Amino acid sequence: MVAIMPAYKNRSGNSGIIAYEIGRTFIKVRFRDGFYNYTYAQPGKAQVEEMKKLAASGKGLSTFISRFVKENYASKLS
Repeated sequence: MVAIMPAYKNRSGNSGIIAYEIGRTFIKVRFRDGFYNYTYAQPGKAQVEEMKKLAASGKGLSTFISRFVKENYASKLS
């Protein structure tokens, strides 16, 4: 069974984020170039919780990642 990720609302209109999946201790983000997994272990609980809020609101997630998280993800799948 394949889980369907909710589409990112992209309220600003210029995000590279397509979809996301929220779990208890992680957020998975689908960008145009692949899937990135962010966890409590990396980049950390505070960043992941903020990313969850931004994903649900549909605005600011890509900016937050590029400013504060950068390449600090747990894993990437192309």
